[in-house]
Amino acid sequence: MQDLKITLIQSALHWESTDANLAMFEEKIWQLKEQTDIIVLPEMFTTGFSMNAKALAEPMNFKAMRWLKQQAAQTKAVVTGSVIIRDGNRYYNRLFWAEPEGYISYYDKRHLFRMAGEEQVYSGGEKKLIKEVKGWKVCPLICYDLRFPVWSRNVNNEYDLLLYVANWPAARSSAWKVLLQARAVENLCYVAGVNRVGNDGNNHYYSGDSAVINYKGEVLFTEADKEVIHTHTLNYEDLKAFRHKFPAHLDADNFTINL
Repeated sequence: MQDLKITLIQSALHWESTDANLAMFEEKIWQLKEQTDIIVLPEMFTTGFSMNAKALAEPMNFKAMRWLKQQAAQTKAVVTGSVIIRDGNRYYNRLFWAEPEGYISYYDKRHLFRMAGEEQVYSGGEKKLIKEVKGWKVCPLICYDLRFPVWSRNVNNEYDLLLYVANWPAARSSAWKVLLQARAVENLCYVAGVNRVGNDGNNHYYSGDSAVINYKGEVLFTEADKEVIHTHTLNYEDLKAFRHKFPAHLDADNFTINL
């Protein structure tokens, strides 16, 4: 199995301005000096974490989705992040998974952040997404999902890398850090979390703290309070050896999730 390169783009966001954010992230992506396999952008990377869905939502196959396809084709890497989408008469906090070959998959945020009224505006998802890149199985989730271990549980090692895209305020950064490590340990997998930085239009400050964590819960990379573009190489043989030496997944509880 080949190594997997993931690129985390931790950035401030232009509040509720899709065009400005797409231009900014395109510039950042073209700063990459080496080939990578997955480029990860924050939650709602085109707008910031906004409840103004009626004004900001896009239909499928519109500006943001076409931009993601273009970036994936040009970089020959998967590009992923979430945007506000209108699908029928509902709004979703939808993560797109854009592949270089032009294929698009998506995941709708399952757990909606009621403290900001997200559940009153958006509809929740009912299905996880697990994608394959260079033989690696990757499960992308969104922000508040991090607090709910049952939803993200790695049943029979069905994935090797758990990704979180987020707008997670600095006021709760200690929870972000601890939970990222917990998800790595309990799921015997690598975990990467990409958060934004700076103030949003509601004057919430975000410290970033984007991170890459290994299957032992060891922090391989993290950065706070500034914009950063970081590419990290993950080794599958190390993961495989640890799972063989410490096969805790064989003693996991069986369960079902009622949707």
